[in-house]
Amino acid sequence: MSELRIYYKDNDKIKIAKTINALKELDKKDIVWIDLLDVSDKTEDTLEGFLKIDIQEDEEMEEIEMSSRYIQTDDSIVANSNFLKDNFEVEPVNFVLKNNILVTTRDVELGSFSETVKKMLVAARSFPTGYHVLVALMETRVEKDADLIEDTTDLITKLSSEINASDHVDEDVLIQIKDLQEKVTIIRQNIMDKQRVISNFLKCDFFPQDLQPRLTMIIKDINSLFDYTRFGFDRLDYLQDTFLGLVNIEQNKIIKIFTVVNVIFLPPTLVASMYGMNFDFMPELHWEHGYLFSLLLMLFFTLGVLGIFKWKKWL
Repeated sequence: MSELRIYYKDNDKIKIAKTINALKELDKKDIVWIDLLDVSDKTEDTLEGFLKIDIQEDEEMEEIEMSSRYIQTDDSIVANSNFLKDNFEVEPVNFVLKNNILVTTRDVELGSFSETVKKMLVAARSFPTGYHVLVALMETRVEKDADLIEDTTDLITKLSSEINASDHVDEDVLIQIKDLQEKVTIIRQNIMDKQRVISNFLKCDFFPQDLQPRLTMIIKDINSLFDYTRFGFDRLDYLQDTFLGLVNIEQNKIIKIFTVVNVIFLPPTLVASMYGMNFDFMPELHWEHGYLFSLLLMLFFTLGVLGIFKWKKWL
């Protein structure tokens, strides 16, 4: 859904305008945030001319290298960051800060943006400039990342319980482990992206000093999330090793069964092979009890092998 939202100050409140024509009626000093959700090129061109900025296209945001996602001039900041959706798909977002006005460009609705809007409407005084909105967006995004890590950790714990409670191994478990490893990797890449962007904010000369402590706290939160993702990787590696160990044990049990069966039937097979020879001179060939003797001999060897296995505790 295409939508333009202009957040501006009106006394002690934050109000929203949803048409590009509202820019002509508003004072630039009152505008805090302009959010572009999949808008047309014409709307972007109008906004670029009004604010004297350059809004990146979707292709530029997706193809830009990690090292070039932050650009700072004498009076503006251009930053690109990836935001995760609930299904772990990555959505690139472009941020432009100039003259205390934040401009964001994205293609889909994101939960962190909706949460930030709610905070703005409840506590308007806490968002006097676009810088404050940007920091709030990053704080909310890191909180969302923490929730994703917590949900993934719960899935890992659930999978671990299923492996411990299961009597047999299933190849679906290995697929689940691989899927969770992919999710943890995506989360780690996402928070690493946030870390680099926020670190650049801390180095910015004209970033408001009152926001420096909040940026520092975000960095600390991100570092703690790194520890959680590392812990998640370790647990998944442990589960993978456990799963492969269980597979080996199950295979060894199968091989053991085949080995025992072969060993048990080997002596009777030897006896049957001996009395199956076609020599003319065999002592028991015309013996009246030869057939019964051969059967008893086979049974004796079979029970003897089973007895040895039991004594050695191989069964």
